[in-house]
Amino acid sequence: MLTKIRTATLFGLAALPAAVHADPTVTITAKKEAVARQLDKTVYQVADTPRAANGSAQDVLQATPEVSVTADGQIAVKGNTQVTVLVDGKPTALLSGSGADRAVALQTMSGADIASVEVITNPSAAQNANGGAILNIVLKRNRKPGAHAQVQGSATDQGLWNAGASGDVTRGHLSVHGNVGYRHDGTLKIRRSEVDDPAGHTLQTSRVFVRRVVDSAALGADYALSDADSLSASARHNKRRSRPLFDVLNEDRAGTIYHRISEGPNEQSDDSANVSYSHQAAGTALKATVQHSATTTLVDKSYRDVFVAPARATDYSHGATRSARRLDQATVDSTRASEHGQWGMGLDVQDKTDDIGNYQARVDPATGAETPDPLTTNGYTVTTTMRAVYLTDRIAHGRWEALLGGRAERMALRVGAAQTGHWQAINPSLHLKYGFTDDADLTLSYRRSLQMPDPRDLNPFTTYVDAQNLGRGNPGLRPQRLTSWETGLHAEGAHVGGGVGAFYRASRDTVFNARTFAGNVLITSKQNGGQARSAGITGSLDWTPVAQLRLGADGGAYRVALDTPDVTGPVRQDGMSGYLNVRVAYSAGHDDVSLDAHGQSAGITPLGRFGPTSGVNLTWKHALSKTLGLTVNANDLFDGSSRAYRTDTGTFRQTGFDHFVVRRIYVGFVKKIE
Repeated sequence: MLTKIRTATLFGLAALPAAVHADPTVTITAKKEAVARQLDKTVYQVADTPRAANGSAQDVLQATPEVSVTADGQIAVKGNTQVTVLVDGKPTALLSGSGADRAVALQTMSGADIASVEVITNPSAAQNANGGAILNIVLKRNRKPGAHAQVQGSATDQGLWNAGASGDVTRGHLSVHGNVGYRHDGTLKIRRSEVDDPAGHTLQTSRVFVRRVVDSAALGADYALSDADSLSASARHNKRRSRPLFDVLNEDRAGTIYHRISEGPNEQSDDSANVSYSHQAAGTALKATVQHSATTTLVDKSYRDVFVAPARATDYSHGATRSARRLDQATVDSTRASEHGQWGMGLDVQDKTDDIGNYQARVDPATGAETPDPLTTNGYTVTTTMRAVYLTDRIAHGRWEALLGGRAERMALRVGAAQTGHWQAINPSLHLKYGFTDDADLTLSYRRSLQMPDPRDLNPFTTYVDAQNLGRGNPGLRPQRLTSWETGLHAEGAHVGGGVGAFYRASRDTVFNARTFAGNVLITSKQNGGQARSAGITGSLDWTPVAQLRLGADGGAYRVALDTPDVTGPVRQDGMSGYLNVRVAYSAGHDDVSLDAHGQSAGITPLGRFGPTSGVNLTWKHALSKTLGLTVNANDLFDGSSRAYRTDTGTFRQTGFDHFVVRRIYVGFVKKIE
C-alpha cells in the first residue's frame, strides 16, 4: 500500500531510547506537503515556517510536532529523552557528543538552512538505533535551474545579533549550493545547588551571561552523471568561542565562604565533509556515502578563589579540558523492487575516536609556578567501532503494508591500549500498517537495539567539575539493551485529523550515577545495573477550521518505573509524567503569525526528581514585498524555563535549580534574490 501524504500534526510520547536513515528510493517532484506520514517516520516540512526564517535549529525543533526542547537544549521525542540527532541522515562528530555540547550546536545552527525534520520514534533495522529516538535534520538543497540567493539577519537586546546568506546555482548537470553565517549569541544562566551529607552542608550559587561568537560556512555540489547516476559532495565548517565570567559563590562543609571566579576561554571548531554516489533505475536504487567529521574543544577551567570568611590569601589554579572527536563512516544502501514490495540491504561502518586531556594545577601567585594535581591531570583515548549489515523487506498486500528488518551488529570499545569489550547482536524490527480506508489506518512497530556508553563516561581517571564536585569514569561500562513497542490509530477528515497511540519501552543494564565522597568533595561515576520501564498513551489533533487558520496539539501521559542500585540496596521508583505541545498558525494577506507552547510535567530520574518546565514562543512574519520580509521572534514569553531538581541517595541529598533565561524579542529581515 502506498504511503499517503497527510497534513496531520501528531501527538506523541515515549520514555526510552532509537536513530535515522535516509530512504534512497524516494524522489519527489511535486510540491511537498507540510506533513508526510510514512510507515517508519513522519516528515515535517519547515523551510517556510516563520520560526525558521531567523531562528536557530533549536527553535525549529521546538516548533516541530512530537518534539520537546527545553531552554537548555534537552530534547525529548514523545517524552523520550534519549534522542540521536542526525544531519542529512548521517551522524556527525558535532552532534554525537554530550547533551551540553549538542545543545550549544543546535542553538548556534541557523534554522534558515533546514528544509525538513524527520521524526523517527521506532526506527527500522536499516537505521543505526543507538537506543533512542531519531531526529534527522534535512538541509536545503535547491536544484531549480538558474541562480537564487537569500540574505537574512536579526537582532535583540544585550548586543545579540545574527546574519547569514545562502545561495545556489544550477547549470546543466551541475548544481552548487552554499551558505555562510555569523552570530553573536548568548544566554543568561542562573544556578543553585545545595548538598547535605554526613559531613555537613554545602551551597553553590551562580549567575552568568554566556556570550558566544559563531561563524559557519558550507559548500556543496551535485553532478548528474546520467539520467540514473549522480555524484554529490559537501563540506561544512563551524567555529564557536566564548569567554564567560563565572562567579560561583561557595559555602563548604567547614563554613568557609568564598567566590570561585573563572573566565574561560572556551572554544570549539567543527568540520565535516562527505561524498556520495547515487544510482536509480527501473525498480532499483543504490546509494554509497563516505563521510568524515571532526570537532575539537577547549574548556578552560582556570580559576581564582577569593575567600570572604574566614579571610585569607587568594588561591589560583590553572586548568583546562581539551578534547578531539573524529567520526568516519561509510554506508551502502541498496533496494530492489519485488513482486509484493521492495527488498533492501545495506552496510554501515563507523569508526569514532575521542581524545580527551584534563589538566589542573595550583599556581604560586608570587612566582607563577604551576604544580599539577596528579588526581585530576590525565589524558585518555576512547575508540568505538561499529560494523553492521541489515536486510529489510517491504511488503504490500491489499490493505496491509509491512516492513520487516534484521540488523546484525558488532561493536567494540577500546580505552587507551586496553580492549574493554565487544558486543554482537542481531536486532529485529517490525512495522505494520492496516488501512481501514484511505483516511484511517492502524500501525504497530517493534524494535530491539543497543545503546553504547558515552565516551566521557568511560574515563578511567578523575576530572575536575567544580569546587565541590569531581567526575570519575568507568571503562567497564556495557551497552544498554532496549526493547520498544508502539501502536497507533490515525484518521483524517476534510478539516480535522488526529490520532491516538500507546507505547511500551524497557531497558536493561541501564547506566546510572554512582556517588562517593573523598574528603569534602563529591565524586560521581557511572555504573550498569539499573532497569527502566515506561508505558503511556499519546494523542494528536490537527484542525483547519478555515484555510487561513491551523490549530494543532500533541501530548501524552506515561508511567515510568526505575530500579536503581544504591548503597543501602536497590531502590524502586514509580511515577507519572506527561507533556503537551500546542500550535496555532494564522496567515492573512502579507502576514503569517504562529504560536507554539510547550509544557513538561515533573518526573522521576534515577534516585531523584525533576520539576516542570514550560515555554511559549510567538512569531510574526510580514511580507514587505515579494522578495523582502520582516520577522519578529518572541521567545519564551513567560520565562518558564527554570527547572528544579532533587536527588536522594543513601549518602547525600541534593536540591537546586537551573534557569536558562532565553526570554527576548528578535527583530529581523529576510531578502530573497531571484
